[in-house]
Amino acid sequence: MTEQLGDLAVFVAVARAGGFREAARLQSVSASSLSAAMRRLETRLGVRLLHRSTRSVVPTEAGARLLDRLGPALGEVEAALDVVNGFRDKPAGTLRLNVPASASRLVLPAIVPPFLAAYPEILLEVVVEESFVDVLAAGCDAGIRYEERLEQDVIAIPIGPRRQRMATAASPAYLAAHGRPMHPRDLLQHACLRGRFASGAMAGWEFEREGEVVTVDVDGPLIVRLGGGVELAVDTAVAGIGVIHLFEEWLQPQLTSGALVPVLEDWWQPFTGPFLYYQGRERLPAPLRAFVDFVQSRRG
Repeated sequence: MTEQLGDLAVFVAVARAGGFREAARLQSVSASSLSAAMRRLETRLGVRLLHRSTRSVVPTEAGARLLDRLGPALGEVEAALDVVNGFRDKPAGTLRLNVPASASRLVLPAIVPPFLAAYPEILLEVVVEESFVDVLAAGCDAGIRYEERLEQDVIAIPIGPRRQRMATAASPAYLAAHGRPMHPRDLLQHACLRGRFASGAMAGWEFEREGEVVTVDVDGPLIVRLGGGVELAVDTAVAGIGVIHLFEEWLQPQLTSGALVPVLEDWWQPFTGPFLYYQGRERLPAPLRAFVDFVQSRRG
C-alpha cells in the first residue's frame, strides 16, 4: 500500500511538472527513479497514464481523469499525516519556498537563520526562479512575489521591507568618460546593462518623479537573465562598461564603497515590498504554519 501511494504521488508530480526531469528537480530525486515508479504503476493498473515524447509528457485520457481525482485525495492524505505534527514539541517536516533571486538575496537572509534556529526539525528548501508559478503544481508550499505578480486567489502577507526603490548607477570611470544623464531619456544615449525575464520579456526601466512616470527602452552591450546573471551585470557596471538599474538594496554595497555612483536619484521609482503567498487551505502544513507565524511575529 505504501509503495502504491508513493507511485501515485510520482504520477501526480510528473503530470503537473510536464516531464520527468522537471519533476525530479522539484522532488530532489533522479529522473530514472520517477520513470521506474511510473512503469511500475502503469503495469499494476494495466493502462497507460502518460503520453511520453522527447519534448513533453502529458496525461492520457485515463491519466487526466485519475489526476483530477488524485490531486485532492493526496492533499487530504498529506493534511491527515500533518495532524501528527500538532503533538510534537516543535513542528517537523519539509517546507519548500519558490522565490525570485531578489528575495533570496535581500529578504530571506534576515529571516531564514533565526527561523531554522527556532525550528531545527524543519527542512527548508528554497527554489529560486523568476517566473510566476503555481506553487502547488511546482511542488512548493508557498512563494514570495511582488504585488503586481500575485494571483487574486492566494493569501498574501507582507515579508521583508515594505518600501523599496529601483536604483540607477554607474562607475565613476564610466561617468567621467560618457557624462552624467540628467533625465531618464538621456539613457537612450548611454550603454545600459539590461535584464531579461525567464519568459523572454525584457525588464523595463521605469522612473518616477512628482507623479510623472517615464519608461525608457534602453540599449546596451550586455543582457543577463534576471536571477543568476545579475551579479555579472553588477560587476560589469563596476568595471565601467555601462549603467545599471537594479534594486537599491542590491547595489548598496557598491554605492557605499563608491564603486558605483547614483545617477537620476530623484527619479528612482518606489514600489511596495514583497509578499509571502500561499494557496488558501483549511489546514496549513505545520512547517508552513510555523513559517507564516514566524514572519508575522517579526513584523510586530
